Amino acid sequence: MKKVAIAISIICIFGFKFNISHAESVWDEPTIIVQEGKRIEAVVYRSPTCGCCSKWLAHLKTHGFNVQDNVVEDIQQIKDKYGVSRSLSSCHTAIIDGYVVEGHVPANDIKTMLRDKPGIKGLTVPGMEVGTPGMEMGDKQAPFNVMAFDSDGQVKLYKAYDKY
Repeated sequence: MKKVAIAISIICIFGFKFNISHAESVWDEPTIIVQEGKRIEAVVYRSPTCGCCSKWLAHLKTHGFNVQDNVVEDIQQIKDKYGVSRSLSSCHTAIIDGYVVEGHVPANDIKTMLRDKPGIKGLTVPGMEVGTPGMEMGDKQAPFNVMAFDSDGQVKLYKAYDKY
C-alpha cells in the first residue's frame, strides 16, 4: 500500500508539473519562452530621439522578454546590417533568437514565431502604425499587418489586425 501511495504521489507531482508548464488555453497569453533555463533575449537597436520605442520595450518586458536596449546614432546602419529594406523598416530593429523583428510587432506574434520556428528572416510592422504596441494613441486604433520576410526579399502576410 505504501508503494502504491508513493507511486501515485510521483505520478501526480510529475503530471501536475507537466500540465502547469504546458497549459495554454485560447484565452491565456502564450507562456514565456525560455531556452536553456533563461528568458529569451531581445537585443533592440533604436535612435535616441524616438519615444515610442521605449514603450515597445516595456511591452516586450511585460511579456517576459529580457530586453537589451541599445541606443545608436545611425539606426539605418543596423537595418542595413540585418537586411531590413526601407519598405519594411520602422523606428527600431530587434534581434531575437536569430530572427529580425522590425517595428512595433506584438509580443504574442514574436512568441508564436519563436515557438513555430518558420523559415523566415523575421517579422515587421512597417512604418509607425497607430494602435500597435508602443504606438497607442488613446482610443485611436488603426488596422495593421504584421509581415513576414525572408532572406530573398519575399514578403508575406503573417497576421492582420483590425485593431490591436
